[in-house]
Amino acid sequence: MRLPFVLAAVVSAAILAAWAWLGAPVPAPPSPLASGEKLPCVSYAPFRPGQSPFMAGLVIPPEQIDDDFARLAKITHCVRTYSTEMGLDAAPALARKHGLTMLQGIWLGREKDKNQVEITNGIKAAQQNPDVVKGLIVGNEVLLRGELSATDLAQTIRAVKQSAGVPVTYADVWEFWERNRDLANSVDFVTVHILPFWEDLPVSADKAVAHIGEIRDHVGKVFAGHDILIGETGWPSAGRMREGAEPSPSNQAKVIQELLALAKEKNYRVNVIEAFDQPWKRALEGTVGGHWGFLDAYSRDFKFGWGEAVSDHPGWLWQGLGGVAFALAIFAAGLKGAARRGAELSAGRWLGIAAVALASGIAIGWAIAAVPVESRDAGGWVRAVVMIALGLVAPPLTAYALAAGTRQVGFATVLEPETRRAATGLEKLVGVVLVLAAVLAVQIAFGLVFDPRYRDFQFAGLTPILTALAAYALLAAPRPAAGERHAEAIAAGVFLLSGLFIILNERLSNWQALWTGALLVLFALSFWRLATAGRTR
Repeated sequence: MRLPFVLAAVVSAAILAAWAWLGAPVPAPPSPLASGEKLPCVSYAPFRPGQSPFMAGLVIPPEQIDDDFARLAKITHCVRTYSTEMGLDAAPALARKHGLTMLQGIWLGREKDKNQVEITNGIKAAQQNPDVVKGLIVGNEVLLRGELSATDLAQTIRAVKQSAGVPVTYADVWEFWERNRDLANSVDFVTVHILPFWEDLPVSADKAVAHIGEIRDHVGKVFAGHDILIGETGWPSAGRMREGAEPSPSNQAKVIQELLALAKEKNYRVNVIEAFDQPWKRALEGTVGGHWGFLDAYSRDFKFGWGEAVSDHPGWLWQGLGGVAFALAIFAAGLKGAARRGAELSAGRWLGIAAVALASGIAIGWAIAAVPVESRDAGGWVRAVVMIALGLVAPPLTAYALAAGTRQVGFATVLEPETRRAATGLEKLVGVVLVLAAVLAVQIAFGLVFDPRYRDFQFAGLTPILTALAAYALLAAPRPAAGERHAEAIAAGVFLLSGLFIILNERLSNWQALWTGALLVLFALSFWRLATAGRTR
């Protein structure tokens, strides 16, 4: 009877050790800035949590921009804006107040009337504020979005140049500049975006700055004789991995600081994206879209200190202690189930419960912390609440059921009236959790198979649920089935193919995909066990 207590102690120590390792500060490069030195320029959007450019009639209060500029003036000389509307007409005067200069953006899209309003406002800002507005950026990634042709764009740029009185440029991803080289004849300087994370072949954080340097040198050769501005470059602090490119606070700190050091060494003109996180971008680009800022959207403070080590899980101690408490609750449920049964469990079953407790104890704090980060709309919040609820219920429930000697249950325990009447209350409860987990898992799996670009892997939330149900299906005594379990067999095939596809599609360098895919494969094996065990002949 000492075995569960020994396992509980070992699992508790392992959970704390895992979280201490996850939360350990990651060393950062030496600060690229001398004492009192500021960033050359940063991208600025004025929207705070709850605001977005898609809110009709929204006008950002000048006091809000004033507060942001007061903060930014302490760390940069220049801000790059993207539009002239929604209250940004006040930006030049406020920039002057705080000693900032601007690269004034003119937003272009498909609608000619709106384009003309932006152009008129942009020219006016440049003419009235030549001491502040040091350049006009006429259009941002409009070729990438396919909203204007290169010919129409060139005509627009030339028209703006006639009246602007300041240097004029256009900003786009470097590949689109390379495909439209003649556009350089219409601008005063070439503004390219180099974002290693979003490359067609994503670049990992440790190679990101070298990649930026290579592309900048390449662009310099393609547009020899033209001044080059790296108009957007940086790294996200949260979101899903793309192959080996992992968003994290430590990677963001590493890339930005190495980038600034390279820019100083090579005398590159550079603008870092971006000042403040923009939560509204999650609707367009997933979680990662809202976390490109090096200043937090809510606190408005730096996410890292120059040259200082950064923890990717600063709340690791509480997450670890919470995980230990959860693991002990799972062992307690197993002990209670064994007491109900009136017999000691085999070592194999206790090891299975220990594995579930370990995986759940490590993952549950991670999953809870991810909820506000990954939940970008009402549907996301509903899914997150269901996932956390199942994650808290499934491990202790299955530990109790397994120890109590409850037999395997499948979909029929919930969905077929005859089977449901014959099942015990505990079996029905496990069956309900199984059905809900299958619905949740298939929704996540299909999203990652058919529309993966902006979807999070949600591996932490799935871990307690799927490991618990897999352990139960693989270790519980078979329940005789009246016939073939076709639904379980189909589920096994769906989860197996989905898991393998996710792993192969995202490449082996993506540990988030490996973790998620492995969970789905494990879930598939448990359904196959349900489909084949206990058949009556």
